[in-house]
Amino acid sequence: MKEILKIIISNLVDDKNAVEINQIDDEKSIVFEVKVADSDMGKVIGRQGTLAKAIRTVMKSIAGKEHKKISIEFIG
Repeated sequence: MKEILKIIISNLVDDKNAVEINQIDDEKSIVFEVKVADSDMGKVIGRQGTLAKAIRTVMKSIAGKEHKKISIEFIG
């Protein structure tokens, strides 16, 4: 799942080298902390958070197949 998220985020940003994704596993949940360059944060979040919401929706559907809960935090 981390690889899929990295591909999605990398295709949205200009500075692909600044993309960092930390995965924190729990028994039934996974937390992804996504760090991008400050100049790319707006591109990842989108207008009124619509792009961030869409990314979360896609990742939740993937995690649902593995019976896990997922949350994605965008860190500046």
